Amino acid sequence: MRPGTRNLITDVPGLRVGNADDAVLRSGTTVLTAYAPFAAAVHVMGGAPGTRETDLLAPDKLVEAVDAIFLSGGSAFGLSAGDGVMAGLRAMGRGFAVGEMRVPIVPGAIVFDLLNGGDKGWTDNPYPALGRTALEAAAHDFAIGTAGAGMGAMTARLKGGLGSASAVLESGITVGALVVVNALGSATVGESRHFWAAPWEMGAEFGGLGPARDFDPGFEPNPAKRLGEATTIAIVATDARLGKPALQRLATAAHDGMARALVPSHTPFDGDLVFAVSTGAREMADPNLDVFALGHAAASCLARAIARGVHAAAPMPGDLQHSWRSLAEDG
Repeated sequence: MRPGTRNLITDVPGLRVGNADDAVLRSGTTVLTAYAPFAAAVHVMGGAPGTRETDLLAPDKLVEAVDAIFLSGGSAFGLSAGDGVMAGLRAMGRGFAVGEMRVPIVPGAIVFDLLNGGDKGWTDNPYPALGRTALEAAAHDFAIGTAGAGMGAMTARLKGGLGSASAVLESGITVGALVVVNALGSATVGESRHFWAAPWEMGAEFGGLGPARDFDPGFEPNPAKRLGEATTIAIVATDARLGKPALQRLATAAHDGMARALVPSHTPFDGDLVFAVSTGAREMADPNLDVFALGHAAASCLARAIARGVHAAAPMPGDLQHSWRSLAEDG
C-alpha cells in the first residue's frame, strides 16, 4: 500500500468533503458527499452513540444509497446539522425519488463537545447552518486537525481533531478514512509524543517518531471524561464495488484501526462507530482476496487518520488541553 495523492479520503474518486466551524462555539460539522448517491453501512461498538438515520443502512432495509453523511460536534444538538445538509441537497435536486418528491438521505453521527470551553449560549441551534455550509464547501481538498467537526475535539490527554488518510492497494483499489477524534482514550503512549498508531505510519505523516521505546503494558487507565462525553466517529470509503452487507463487514474490520490508535477504545463511555461507503466505480478482480485486503487497509487507514487528526490539531487561546505540536520535544 501507498498513500494516495492527497492522503485524504477524497483520494477515493468521486468523494468530496466540506467543513464548517465556529471558533467561538468551538464546534463544527463535516460532510462527506459525492457526485452521485453511494452505498453505505455502519457498525457501532461504543456504548454511548448519537446517530441519525442509521437504521436504514442495515442490509435488509429498502434504501440502497445515500446522498451524504455528516459528522458533527454539538452532542444531540448537532444531529440537526443533518437538517441543513438535507436543505442544501434538496436545493441541488438531490434525493431519493418518491413520486414527484425527492428526499435526501443523510445519515450522521455526533460527538460531545459541549464542555470544551466554547460559548454554547446560543438562542437558535447553530448546527443546521453549519451543516448546510459544510455541504456547500465540499471539495477534494479540506483541512484536518482543528477544523470542521474536529474543531473542539478532545482526548484523554491532548486536543483531538479531524483526521484523514488514504491508501492505494496493489490492485489499484483506493481506500480512505475520515475521523473525528474525541476519545476517552489517548492517541499517544503515556506522557510521550509517540503515537500508538506509529507501526502503521507511512512516511512522516504524523511526526515520524516511530513507536515508543518503552511503556507499561500493565497500566490501568482512569476515565478523564464522564459517561457520554467521549466519542470517536469515522467513515471509511473505497471505490471497490461493495453492497451493504460487505460494507457492514468493512466497517466492522475498520474498528481494529480505532483500537490500534486509541488506548483504551470502545468503552461504555464512548459512542464509537464507523460508517463504510462505496462509490462502486471499480470492479474487484478477485472478490475474496480483494475483500480481505480491503479490511486490513481500512483498519490501517483509520489508525493513521486518528493519529493525523491529533497531530494536526492547532493550539488556540482558551484551550483546555495542550495540542500535540505544543508539547516539548522529547529526547
